[in-house]
Amino acid sequence: MNRTEFIFTTAIILFVAFCLGWFANWLVHRFTRVSQADVNELERMSQELHEAEETRDQAITYLQQREAELTNQLAQTEAELAAAMEGLRDARHEAEEMRSRVERMSI
Repeated sequence: MNRTEFIFTTAIILFVAFCLGWFANWLVHRFTRVSQADVNELERMSQELHEAEETRDQAITYLQQREAELTNQLAQTEAELAAAMEGLRDARHEAEEMRSRVERMSI
């Protein structure tokens, strides 16, 4: 094989390799092309995800507000309970004093 035949054979081999590569690339892109239905489905899923995130954020905000209200209500109830307990303690003390006076008077 002389030099000219070698160059010609190499050129043919490289051209065939290029054609095979181009054809393989065309096949890959042909089969992996995204259809319009898939794009529409992705857009719909994206919109639903966005709406779900907004709903989640609203739920979190509502729960935080509700928690603050309940914490405030609990604090008020505890304050009322403490005041009632103090009033009951004073009433018991006063009742005990009255009993002592009644016992001293009846003696």
